[in-house]
Amino acid sequence: MSNNNKYFFGNLEVTKEKKINNVKGVFNSVAEKYDIMNDVLSIGTHRIWKDILVNSILGLRTSTRSFSHLDLASGTGDIGYKILNKKNENTSIFMMDINESMLNQAMKRKEYVKHKDSIQFVVSDAEKIPLEDKSIDTVSIAFGIRNVASIENALSEILRVLKHGGKFFCLEFSKVEIPMIDNLYEFYSKNIIPEIGYIVTKDRDSYQYLVESISRFPRQEEFIDMIRQAGFTRPKYTNLSGGIAAIHSGWKI
Repeated sequence: MSNNNKYFFGNLEVTKEKKINNVKGVFNSVAEKYDIMNDVLSIGTHRIWKDILVNSILGLRTSTRSFSHLDLASGTGDIGYKILNKKNENTSIFMMDINESMLNQAMKRKEYVKHKDSIQFVVSDAEKIPLEDKSIDTVSIAFGIRNVASIENALSEILRVLKHGGKFFCLEFSKVEIPMIDNLYEFYSKNIIPEIGYIVTKDRDSYQYLVESISRFPRQEEFIDMIRQAGFTRPKYTNLSGGIAAIHSGWKI
C-alpha cells in the first residue's frame, strides 16, 4: 500500500514503478503453481472464503436482467468462474489482471466452462481500468488489493466504473482478532509459509513478500475508513476464520 506517497514492496520502501515491476515478478514466478500453493497454504480454506464472497455478490441479483461483473486482480480466474458456474444467464464477466502470466492460467481454464462468450480477459492495472464510467454492476478483488501500488487510486477507479446502486467487494487477508490464535497465525506466517513456498516452488522470496504484504495491510477498521474516504456508502466488513481474512464492501449510491 502507499502512505503519503510512500510505496512498499513487502517491508522495503521503493518507488511506485519498482513496486509494480516487483509484484509482476512475484506473480510471474508463482503463476504455474499458484492454485496448488493456495490449497496447501490455506488447507483449502480459501475455496470456502471465495464461495462466501461469490454468494454475497450473487445475492444482489433480484432479476434476470443483464448483469456485469468486474473481477480485478483476477489471477487464475477463481471468482469469475465461480460466478459463471452459479449464475450464467445474461451475465458478463470481465477478468482483469496486470499480470499476463496469471491471466494465461485463467484462459486455460476457460475450455472447461460453459458460456465462454460471457468472459472477457483484460490485461490492465487496477489503477487504470479501461472501462466506461458507470458501466459495471459489481466489482470484486480477491487477495489482490494489497499488491496495488496505490490502493486509493484503485478505489477511485472502482467507484468510477460502478453503476449507481452497484457494490464493491474485497476479499483480503486481514488481522486475526482472536487472542492466542493471532500469535499462532503470526508464527505460521513468518516461519512456515516461506519454507513451504520454497519446498513447492523453489521460490522463498515470493512467499516472504506475501507474508510482509499481509502484515503491512491495514486493519479492518482502517480499510473501512479508506473505502469511505474513496466515496463509497455504508462500508462494512465481515471477518472470516477469526480475521485471517475479511470481506469488505461498499455501495455506490
